[in-house]
Amino acid sequence: MLRSMRRHAARPVEVPRVIGIDDWAFRRGRRYGTIIVDLERRRPPALLPDRESGTVEAWLSAHPEITVVARDRGGGFGEATTRALPDAVQTADRWHLMENASAAFLDAVRRSMPAIRHAVGAATVDPERLTSAERLRYEGYLRREATSEAILALLRQGVPIKVIARKTGHSRKLVRNVVRGLTGESRTMRARWMCLEGGPTPR
Repeated sequence: MLRSMRRHAARPVEVPRVIGIDDWAFRRGRRYGTIIVDLERRRPPALLPDRESGTVEAWLSAHPEITVVARDRGGGFGEATTRALPDAVQTADRWHLMENASAAFLDAVRRSMPAIRHAVGAATVDPERLTSAERLRYEGYLRREATSEAILALLRQGVPIKVIARKTGHSRKLVRNVVRGLTGESRTMRARWMCLEGGPTPR
C-alpha cells in the first residue's frame, strides 16, 4: 500500500467527490493512521498519520468538494465529517455493514441453538448407512452432545461454571461455550445425518 501511494504521489491529484475513510495500520498493534480512498477512482489520495478526529477534520476541511463519505459506524470519523462537511452525505461502508450483519446473524443463531437442536434432532440416524469417516465424525458428535447435556444438566441444578468445569474435567471456556450455545457443528451435522436417511433437510 505504501509503495502504491508513492507511485501515485507524482501524478496530478484528481479532486475526490466520493470517499471512504477507515483505520489503517502502519504497524499492526502499534501505530495506526487513517486511509482516505477515492471510491470513484479506487485510489487512496491520502494516508493520515493518525486516526484522531481533529486530523481527519483538517483534511476534510481542505476538500470541500467531497459530497459523500462512507465510513465505519464509530463516532470519531462521523463527528469529523459533520464538522468539516456538514452538507456531505454520510453512509456506512459496505464492509462494516456486512460485518455488522454477520455478527447479528451469528448472535441470533447462537441464542437459538437450543431450539434448533431440539427441532432437528439426531435420533433417526442409522450408523450402518454411514461411511467409516462419517461414522467417526458421528461418534465424535455424539460424544460432544453427551458432554453438552452433562454440562447443561449441572447448570439447570444451579451449579456454578467453575464447579461444573471441575466436576466434568472440562475447561471453563468449553463450559461457557456450551452454556452460550457456541459449541461445535451440531446443526450442520444433524442436517447431514438426516439427508443421508432421505429425510427433509432442516432449514
